[in-house]
Amino acid sequence: MPNIPKYPKGPTSIRAHVLAVLLSSEDMTGFESIFAYRKASLATVIRALIRKYNWPIEREDFPTNTADGRAAWATVYSLPQDDIDAAFRRGAQDWLDGVKAARKARK
Repeated sequence: MPNIPKYPKGPTSIRAHVLAVLLSSEDMTGFESIFAYRKASLATVIRALIRKYNWPIEREDFPTNTADGRAAWATVYSLPQDDIDAAFRRGAQDWLDGVKAARKARK
């Protein structure tokens, strides 16, 4: 029997927000501000989603340039489309709607 991913409890948690972005295939631009005043990094949240919640999140590192001209590495996280499709067949839309509603109510 396959290991079915779990969803983070608490629709306003940072783990729920990150997973909602990955499931929605939304752009993470502007989302990083959530981490501005928290001790957890995006990498820490991704690690929890992989280890604790069993999500098959993929990571791709690529070289980029910084504003001051130095070279650096950037990382993009994503879920394979097959896993997104499987999640929606198992009811991800209801969970995602709850996260979005909680986020909207919080604003």
